[in-house]
Amino acid sequence: MEPIISPDEKGDPPDAVLQVGVPGLDDVLGGGLTANRLYLLEGAPGAGKTTVAMQFLREGAARGEPVLYVTLSETARELQGVARSHGWDLQGIQVREMLPSHDALEPDEQYTMFHPSEVELGETTLKILADVDVIKPTRVVFDSLSELRLLAGGSLRYRRQILALKQFFAGRQCTVLLLDDMTAMEHDLQVQSIAHAVIRLEQSHSDYGAARRRRIVTKYRGKEFRGGYHDYKIVRGGLQVFPRLVAAEHTPPHVAQTRIPSGLAALDELLGGGIEKGTSTLFVGAPGTGKSSVAVQFAIATAKRGECAALFIFDESVNTLRTRCEGMGMDLAPYLESGHIMVRQVDPAELSPGEFVHSICSAVTEHKATVVVIDSLNGYLNAMPDERFLIVQLHELLTFLGRSGVATLLVGAQHGLIGTQMQTPVDASYLADAVVLLRYFEDEGEVRQAISVLKKRGGAHERSIRSFTMSNTGVHVGAPLRNFRGILTGVPVPIVGTQSPS
Repeated sequence: MEPIISPDEKGDPPDAVLQVGVPGLDDVLGGGLTANRLYLLEGAPGAGKTTVAMQFLREGAARGEPVLYVTLSETARELQGVARSHGWDLQGIQVREMLPSHDALEPDEQYTMFHPSEVELGETTLKILADVDVIKPTRVVFDSLSELRLLAGGSLRYRRQILALKQFFAGRQCTVLLLDDMTAMEHDLQVQSIAHAVIRLEQSHSDYGAARRRRIVTKYRGKEFRGGYHDYKIVRGGLQVFPRLVAAEHTPPHVAQTRIPSGLAALDELLGGGIEKGTSTLFVGAPGTGKSSVAVQFAIATAKRGECAALFIFDESVNTLRTRCEGMGMDLAPYLESGHIMVRQVDPAELSPGEFVHSICSAVTEHKATVVVIDSLNGYLNAMPDERFLIVQLHELLTFLGRSGVATLLVGAQHGLIGTQMQTPVDASYLADAVVLLRYFEDEGEVRQAISVLKKRGGAHERSIRSFTMSNTGVHVGAPLRNFRGILTGVPVPIVGTQSPS
């Protein structure tokens, strides 16, 4: 891949933009790192700084560039172990250890007339500069600044040392990445003010589930970048960054809002002909009312037309979904094998919200899914730290899917079974273009089900409440329940002179 060239406002020759080698990070950085600058990568121990540094150098080595890894805290053997854990080798990467020798433990080696920092800092710096003059690297990593900070002894000397390094590398066509593990008692901003850009890695540990990791670019001089936090994970093979979705950046050609039928004539009549492409539909109701089954019905109808549907399920396993659908005469197996239906089981304790959104976007952009099912919003909420953030992220996601011409089906489970005090933990009804309500009601000692459309922005729809049943032949939408009053209360009253529905 040829380097990206960015214009220089001062009229100087343009600087190349280096690819970092971390999937998703170049997108966050607006294309990559401007060459021949000094950058700061900071984060607590375990956040993945060393892994990012190795990916940065491996990217350069793969392009035939001379690269240098200067380690002040880890041995070369430890770095080899990190590389092996990711299935890498360090071929093409020059590693220089700047660790105190074992002789430093001998009493005769202890300094008496001078403070250790006055001797060790000068020796370390000279060794580093000598290696740079010999190797002439285009990419250099310093791991980590904690040792330089301790050797400097004071903030003034530390800042001058970093400035001297920056000036030294400025004339050598070299891009420098400084790692800081933020282990100092007080987090100083000395290097942040000097660095061309600052990237911070953060990780948090909840009471249950895997650690959540996110990164943010707090500064990048003269460059537009994607602000805010971006989730990432560490897997075998390195870091994967999931850039925050910005729907406004995706402006595909206008997509006609053609209707997508469900394959059930009565349901399509209730919906005014079906659901429109580029819209979102929320199926809401108590557990067991048939919300997921109706969503699967639309997915199967989409697959029968030769299009692709993607299902993201939080509340049941893939095997349970397949077994339940087979019991209702809706066999998913042939569509799963052909790839017309994709099913992904989502574990909210392990999957970050950013990765979840990235998976949906990939299903649309790579697999050309025209129908996306999220089952359910309750499980989605468990993956988010706060409902406020869920609504904001869901708004961006629905906007992106709408602009992509995708019909989105959302499933929301209410708390309670029958009555007027039904509650939804996530109120996304105002975001959805259509809201379909499924309810239980009592009739002659039996619990029955009803379905109705409360809202539909895409066009006209029936205002009636229809009977709804599920059997071994699938889901069935019956005639309007015109012989009852108060069905939405759960305990309707028969209208005098009419008979109960069968």
